[in-house]
Amino acid sequence: MGSRTALVEDLMERFPHVPREAVFKEDLLRGGVAFDASALSDNEAGEVKPKSYFIFSFDHGTLPELGEAALRRPPEEIILTGGPYDLRRTVVSVRVNPSSPYRVAADEDGMLGLYLDGKRISDVGVPPMPEYYRHKLSNGKSVMEVAPTIQWGYLIYLTVFRVCQYFGAKEECQYCDINHNWRQHKAAGRPYTGVKDVEEVLEALEIIDRYDTAKASTAYTLTGGAITKTVGGRDEADFYGRYAKAIEERFPGRWIGKVVAQALPRDDVQRFKDYGVQIYHPNYEVWDEYLFKMYCPGKERYVGRDEWHKRILDSAEIFGARNVIPNFVAGVEMAEPFGFKTVDEAIASTTEGLRFFMSQGITPRFTTWCPEPTTPLGKANPQGAPLEYHIRLLQAYRQTMEEFGLSSPPGYGPPGPGRAVFSVSSFMDSLPAAEPTPV
Repeated sequence: MGSRTALVEDLMERFPHVPREAVFKEDLLRGGVAFDASALSDNEAGEVKPKSYFIFSFDHGTLPELGEAALRRPPEEIILTGGPYDLRRTVVSVRVNPSSPYRVAADEDGMLGLYLDGKRISDVGVPPMPEYYRHKLSNGKSVMEVAPTIQWGYLIYLTVFRVCQYFGAKEECQYCDINHNWRQHKAAGRPYTGVKDVEEVLEALEIIDRYDTAKASTAYTLTGGAITKTVGGRDEADFYGRYAKAIEERFPGRWIGKVVAQALPRDDVQRFKDYGVQIYHPNYEVWDEYLFKMYCPGKERYVGRDEWHKRILDSAEIFGARNVIPNFVAGVEMAEPFGFKTVDEAIASTTEGLRFFMSQGITPRFTTWCPEPTTPLGKANPQGAPLEYHIRLLQAYRQTMEEFGLSSPPGYGPPGPGRAVFSVSSFMDSLPAAEPTPV
């Protein structure tokens, strides 16, 4: 192709039914973006909401490798609008890559823009510092540390267990840097609480509720590492569930409650429901049987792929199929050395998984794979999956949803180009611009 611009324009021409905004968004998510010093601002004292590192690093370098972007954090997300492609409002999670062909920089008038191959392709908006980030908990911790918000303020992301008990090469998922991310923040002297206290979470939510007068925050997600034994004497369902119980008792009906956890047995899933959780995300990560075993060795060892899928289907009987939304990591299907060699093979496999779940009313969603360099798959595949894979996945995803008469899942904000706020993949940007069905 000769240039990244030529590649992007070729894909936009070949796949006209995929929004042009989604093509750029997927490329930024898979390959990252660089920031000029002119595009960085002060952290907690500034006017821009900084990147919170809410669970994974989502960067293409370690903190010591990011230069000034590690000292003066880039924004949590950026918004793309306008430019020569007349882009509609597109929210993109920031994944820093100093060597990316995409660069955010300020022009001579101080206006931020996104540049590709040296040409300005869009205006860039950054999230304003929310008022609730300016207030501390009684113990001095920041709201951003305890209860950061993402998706342009729509989602409160409560990573209440910052490490994973799938540990080491024989258990860790091969694309996941949750444990390294915890280590690097501790090594850098940054606050990064391993296990968040329930009362701290409630106090942070009280601050958000008090100062979020526009009620922009609509949902919260409880998540963290897998628990194979116990944390504080509690198994996984009770550990995560107790936060939901406390939140729902203190703030009944204020937010849509979601939990990301392993695919647990039916009785454990029922406990989530009893605690007040409304949406359950038992992520299946990758569909192919062989790749699941190779990339998720801990999950294969403790649960197993077939049992994992059975538990997902069982959970639909408790939550209702529409409220079970398992995630997969889009792109690892093509990771060397074990992944598919062609886009056709990878799309066929992933679509098989979509059909399996969607035929039973369950709507998966996906996160665009960021090849973090401290992970085995990131080290072996620094470029990630081809952009064509991601664009064709958006097409296959929408076609499969339409085939089974499904609509956008609840708890993700509005769908449609120019309206979506889900920032770590473009699946919501690529769906019809209709209001999602209420939970």
